Parts: sequence; structure tokens; C-alpha cells
Amino acid sequence: MSITEFLASLQGSGLASSIRDSLYLFPFIESAHVIGLTLVFGTIAVVDLRLLGLASTRRPFTLVVNDVLRWTWAAFALTVITGLLMFITNAGVYYNNFYFRSKMAMLLLAGINMLAFELTAARSVHHWDKESSAPLSGKTVGVVSLVLWITIIFMGRWIGFTTTRAGTESKPAEEINLEELFPTETK
Repeated sequence: MSITEFLASLQGSGLASSIRDSLYLFPFIESAHVIGLTLVFGTIAVVDLRLLGLASTRRPFTLVVNDVLRWTWAAFALTVITGLLMFITNAGVYYNNFYFRSKMAMLLLAGINMLAFELTAARSVHHWDKESSAPLSGKTVGVVSLVLWITIIFMGRWIGFTTTRAGTESKPAEEINLEELFPTETK
């Protein structure tokens, strides 16, 4: 089965059709996706800002991470599930969309960045846990993380703006006569 056939089968599934044909289901899923992404970014930003010494500097790094990490993973699971549900409704178009592919690449880079943290600064956290900021490797990971997640958010918004009219023919805008919209009374 080719990727095109696989995408067509996803898009033609009963679940995809139900979501696509429902007046409320897609907007509900999209709203849940945005809420999940907001929680993901917010909790990751707390950790990244702590690494940079800009927030929660009086609390040990490990306590900050313990407080927010479970929320990060729960929210990430929500965004993955809702993202997949939105994807199947128009799989072929999304797959071929530059912004969708860029977002997926940024998500992969965010995962690699997290791995870089685990292999560097996290291994020595017991030395700097109570310091106001992390060592250079931790700060670097924090900056890269913030940039990646902000880019992910932008790419996600551009997906919506570049796929909403996919497959439909656009009609030229009709000229609007402002005088007809806002008649002025003359006496």
C-alpha cells in the first residue's frame, strides 16, 4: 500500500467522515487540541524558564519538574490524540502541507532537544538543583525548547489557514458598494 492509498483510507474511514460531517465534532476536537497545546507549552515554559533562571528560582529544579511534568505528559497525550483525529479528516491535504510537515519536524526536534537535556544537564542535576539557574547546557536546551515550541504553535496555526480552502474553488470577491451598505439620508 502506497502512502497515498494509506492516507486515502484514513480519510475515507467512518471515523474521519463522522468528524468531518459533524457540525460540532471537529470544532470541539480542535478546541481540545488548543487547550492541550496550551497546557503543554505552559508547563514546558515553566521548566525552561527555571533552567534559564527567570522563574521559580527559589525552588529546586527537581521540585519544579515534579510539579509540572505529569501535566505536560497528560496534555501532550491529549494533543496527540486530538491532532490525529483532525489529521484523518483531511489526511492527504495535511500530509502534503508544508506547515504540517514543518510542525512535525519541530516536534521531532523538540524530542531530540529533550533527549539532549537528559544526556547533559540532567545527569548533573544534583550539583545545580538548588542554584538559581542551570549550567550552560541546561540553559541552551531551555532556549532551544522555547524557540521550538513557539515555532510549533505558529506552524500549527498556519496549517489551519493554508488548508481550510483545500479542494474548493475560490470565487472572486464581489465588489461591495459601501453606499448601499451605509445609506446616507439627504434632506
